[in-house]
Amino acid sequence: MKYYSTNKEAFIVSLQEAVVKGLAPDRGLYMPERIARLPQKFFDGMMDLSLQGISKTVAEAFFGEDIPKEKLDAIVGDTLSFEIPLKKVEDGIYVLELFHGPTFAFKDVGARFMARMLSHFVKEKQEEVNVLVATSGDTGSAVANGFLGVEGIRVFVLYPSGKVSDMQEAQFTTLGQNIVALEVDGTFDDCQALVKSAFMDDELNKRIKLTSANSINVARFLPQSFYYFWAYAQLVRQTQFTKMVISVPSGNLGNLTAGLFAKRMGLPVDRFIAANNRNDVFREYLQTGQYNPRASVQTIANAMDVGAPSNFDRILDLYGHSHKAITNDISSFRYSDEEISTAIKNVYIESGYLLDPHGACAYLALKEGKRSDETAIFLATAHPAKFKETVEASTGAPIQVPDALAAYMQHKKQSIPLPNDFDLFKKKLIGRS
Repeated sequence: MKYYSTNKEAFIVSLQEAVVKGLAPDRGLYMPERIARLPQKFFDGMMDLSLQGISKTVAEAFFGEDIPKEKLDAIVGDTLSFEIPLKKVEDGIYVLELFHGPTFAFKDVGARFMARMLSHFVKEKQEEVNVLVATSGDTGSAVANGFLGVEGIRVFVLYPSGKVSDMQEAQFTTLGQNIVALEVDGTFDDCQALVKSAFMDDELNKRIKLTSANSINVARFLPQSFYYFWAYAQLVRQTQFTKMVISVPSGNLGNLTAGLFAKRMGLPVDRFIAANNRNDVFREYLQTGQYNPRASVQTIANAMDVGAPSNFDRILDLYGHSHKAITNDISSFRYSDEEISTAIKNVYIESGYLLDPHGACAYLALKEGKRSDETAIFLATAHPAKFKETVEASTGAPIQVPDALAAYMQHKKQSIPLPNDFDLFKKKLIGRS
């Protein structure tokens, strides 16, 4: 399958080129030339399939023309070596727990898949690749751990100093080996801008091979569609329903975009809700039709602290730039830190279920936006223990931190301070590549 740029000013490329380049030369994001609609027999037989079985079918629809089935199945199986359970929280509302992977966050799916796919392509071409990733929290840890020790690949993680939790920071600053953590004096948007500028710098790209592991990379965001199909399969097993709505914590919009791709492939989801914290650029677009990116503000749901979401361009392209078509499928709500904290407390008291700040935001959006005839799923994108201080302050009760997560805090931090300056960032890349 071929991939085109959302800006329509770059050459159409192969999957391998799209993955290795990450960002198109015209600054657009790569999109597959077509989205295959899965046959009805797949949905009819889904109840008898495992997470890996469902995901292998979806992966083949995207990547089967470019990677041999045996290799692609191995990539999927190796990626999804953990559970993604759907649990009932209250009548009509279910949670999809996406935090059972190695770094306890939903990005383990996309990051592990991309690491294995990129490794496959790198081995074929026998070249070294430098992976750039900007993170507001969980992306950095998922990518760093997914690529840790992979031969021929060096990873540079850029993160905003003082704006990620201690647990998140420990997961990508203590690894060493082929992982370099750059602590940027700025916001997530500054980190993302540095990464995009690197791809546009001709001199830099002539000297070293660069790719991105943010959700701008097709190998990162497309695999996130797997678990939307798995959520549906589990819901069918657990209850009878007529309409399904899914609430997604939304920052850079990669997770939501993956869900929209799943819908386009035939997943019987009626609509989506984009849950925003105070960084609600996307909600404002849905309400007004005007997109006005701005500097992000810091919140307790820090992975959603994005003021210029990259995947907005993919959503526009997917819907032919039709605001009406987009709002037919997506609504959105915004919540403050205080509202998110209160939701964590109330759900814990009423049902015993413990939410992280991002899942709490998605839960609130369901409570406000769910219709009476809908059965609802919200995504819990990170383990509550990754936000220990916030969650404990909300509930007034201590959290048990999983041993594998606590182990990260025992290692020495290895980060490099970096001003928000592209020239210095460029020198760092050249000097360490």
